[in-house]
Amino acid sequence: MLLVGLGNPGNQYAGNRHNVGFMAVQEILRRHFSSVTLQKKFKGEYAAGDINGHKVHILMPQTYMNNSGESVRAAIDFFKIAPEDVVVIHDELDLELGDVRVKQGGGHAGHNGLRSLIQHLGTPNFRRIRFGVGHPGNKDLVTPYVLGNFRSEETSQVEKLCDAIADALPNMAAGDWKINI
Repeated sequence: MLLVGLGNPGNQYAGNRHNVGFMAVQEILRRHFSSVTLQKKFKGEYAAGDINGHKVHILMPQTYMNNSGESVRAAIDFFKIAPEDVVVIHDELDLELGDVRVKQGGGHAGHNGLRSLIQHLGTPNFRRIRFGVGHPGNKDLVTPYVLGNFRSEETSQVEKLCDAIADALPNMAAGDWKINI
């Protein structure tokens, strides 16, 4: 499995709604791979480890959201991973903050990171962990909203979802995609 957290590199983006993929992966690394050092590979930050006998490759593309597919393509080509074995954690406007859902395949729904992945992988058939961030209510406000930081009262909910995803990783590696919130 290649587990990909989507986000934008740099401290100025660290608390942005668009960076929940990075936030979840960082919790996974802290919890399950604390002895593993991130390496600069595949136009991203890369680590690998073993969860209950299952190899897990972890990638945080550093290409910025709109070019995430370049990084993922490089990793799957190197490791000969099928797109169906790619799992992407990303922000989802269509889900309220506090909700997380898993799905296989689908469109990009205007998400530029997913658009880049579909373009570079040549298929939409990869698994997505959709991390709800809510919607600003007006499509003209989407860009500043996703590039904005979570409000202080929202951070405990974000941490709860990151914890739930990290808790579920051993089961996900074994093929059970249920995430308990």
